Amino acid sequence: MRRSPPHSLAGWALALVDSARGQLDRWSLWAPVAFGCGSAVYFSLPREPRSWVAAALLLAAVALVLAARRWSAGRGAVILLILAACALGGFSAAKLRTQRVQAPIALASQHPVPVEAWVVDVASPGQGGQRLLLAPIRIGDWPAAATPIRLRITLRDTVEIPAPGQAIGLLAVVNPPPPPASPGAYDFARDAYFESIGGVGFTLGGAQAVAAPGPPPWRLAMTMRINAARWALARRIVGVLGPGSGGLAAAMTTGHEAFIPQVQVDNLRGAGLAHIISISGLHMAIVGGFVFALARLAIAAWPWLALRISGKKAAALAGLLAVAGYLLLSGAPPPAERSAIMAGVAFAAILADRQAISLRALALSALVILVMQPEAVTEPGFQMSFAATAALVALAEAWPRPLKEIDVPWPIRAVQAGAGWLALSVGVSFVAGLATGPFAIQHFNRVSTWGLLANLAAAPVSSFVFMPALALGAALSPLGLGEWPLRVAGFGIDLLNRIAQIAATAPGAALLVPSAPAWTLPTAFLGVLWLCLWRGPLRWLGLPCALAVSLAPRPPAPVAWVAADGAAVAVRAGKEAVLFRPDVKLFGAEFWAGRRGLTPLKDPVPRDRLYDCDRWSCAPRPGAPAIAAAWNLKRPLKPGRMETLCAHAQVLIIRAEAGPQACPHAIVLSRRDFERGGAAELYREGATWRVAWAQDLRGRRPWTWGADPAQW
Repeated sequence: MRRSPPHSLAGWALALVDSARGQLDRWSLWAPVAFGCGSAVYFSLPREPRSWVAAALLLAAVALVLAARRWSAGRGAVILLILAACALGGFSAAKLRTQRVQAPIALASQHPVPVEAWVVDVASPGQGGQRLLLAPIRIGDWPAAATPIRLRITLRDTVEIPAPGQAIGLLAVVNPPPPPASPGAYDFARDAYFESIGGVGFTLGGAQAVAAPGPPPWRLAMTMRINAARWALARRIVGVLGPGSGGLAAAMTTGHEAFIPQVQVDNLRGAGLAHIISISGLHMAIVGGFVFALARLAIAAWPWLALRISGKKAAALAGLLAVAGYLLLSGAPPPAERSAIMAGVAFAAILADRQAISLRALALSALVILVMQPEAVTEPGFQMSFAATAALVALAEAWPRPLKEIDVPWPIRAVQAGAGWLALSVGVSFVAGLATGPFAIQHFNRVSTWGLLANLAAAPVSSFVFMPALALGAALSPLGLGEWPLRVAGFGIDLLNRIAQIAATAPGAALLVPSAPAWTLPTAFLGVLWLCLWRGPLRWLGLPCALAVSLAPRPPAPVAWVAADGAAVAVRAGKEAVLFRPDVKLFGAEFWAGRRGLTPLKDPVPRDRLYDCDRWSCAPRPGAPAIAAAWNLKRPLKPGRMETLCAHAQVLIIRAEAGPQACPHAIVLSRRDFERGGAAELYREGATWRVAWAQDLRGRRPWTWGADPAQW
């Protein structure tokens, strides 16, 4: 019997209580949410908590669990105690993880130092060129206690990329991982901290092979051997398919993105297909599912074996082994590890006679991931993957399953199957796009207009053509039989690139959306989870929260941005960002412009209309924002240039040491200010200027001020 809607406040309260009672059997779905919230609180703190705080909260969590077991109160109160214990456990786990990965971090320096190191892996290229992940043997005269465990170094003018396992020597400028590009922006240094990367830099000249002082530690040696095999396989794939399609094939097989042409990367991003490049849940699902289906078909085709073993469980075991092998082949980056855990839980559920795809399996996967890597709660990859998977599993629960007719002619059945597959594909792409939309807007500031259609067109190509072919090609390559599957994969990748090119170059292909206030993203995340996990009409209460990123008003854009070292400046001109030095700190300038919904102008012509610039400085012309900048470090400015800079400037940005006397009537930002505050944004408030600093929002944490607690 259908209840009539309540007509009073008491009626609504009673309906809410009844709805909450109906969710008691789903409380375990909220355990990873509570655990993640506890971890998120830890990472949002402005100062690092002491170890005793984490220990006390962990003891409190244990006490709450014991109280829940012994307390005879209602089931709802017991569930609240358990969820509170999960939240406290998430906070403590994040603190313990931070202490466990603590490692030396390089000090800021502008001077090159000789570096001898093992090549651990070939990292993804950056804007400056190809990058290597190194395990330092020796860095100049640095003591061992101050030498980072890993370095990420950008190569310059290097024809041949050193392979993993080699000992090399190079001259490099080494600095700590970079701070946020602008106040409130994503902190890549935090990611580097949890990956034990204590220094980044660039080479001056090439890298030369050197004689190592001794063999590497066994764990490092094993890692380099695996990475060397991955690198060799990537080169073989590129050798068979060529750089046009081989680069993307190598990236999806081994995780090495060194061979992908930049135009392909831009097209995939513009089409909303960039998730295909990095090894994630999609790749694990396709490879594991392909092996599962192939193994089950092979067992069913052998009656003797099919009568003696469970074909489904044997296929699940094969899929589990395939996922583990693919994880090893990919180099086990954090996103691939998380995806492998999710796939592993699904196959383990089949082995335990449980439902493989369910919200409970997803909750267990998320809880395992967060216990192992609490920092995942801050990463866009985990946020988008978990939100999309939760939305798709909830869609699977709600998707209608019509009864199949008996003795229907095959043409009608084919039409019905095609219509059902098309409806399911549209529903899957639409729901996944809605679930990941808030994160794409907040983190990447772009919405692909044709992303839904591009993903619909690319899904069958990736699922049924090049991903299975790549799996076969990688497996058969050591036997010399991998060329024909790779050719099939190359055909599929060429088709994918064509889809991406059409979608990325279509009219209005991408919309630039500024970032919303920081509070909107966790609100949207919880709103999406409420929509997915709550059962009944009250789930729609989460819709306004899920749309927080899209609906929240944007804060006013600043007048200007300054890089963390004062070497680059950009000013706002309408909906555009004028770059003072388009060839310096371009990534940071573009990142800041995207967060503020501005289009960066790299052409010097608009800049020269507003500013009088030479090689070392820029001074405002009449009508331009009253900001002047001088980024010279070593050479003095030309005589009279400082007076020109200050003549019409209210803010002077100078990279060298300077005091207020350098420009008495203006605000002076110099090297000491940037060393303390990092990147800056300038706001005009009436007749005064306000400066927002990135370091003030980062707080004092191990990844912001070093591993010494005395500095926190």
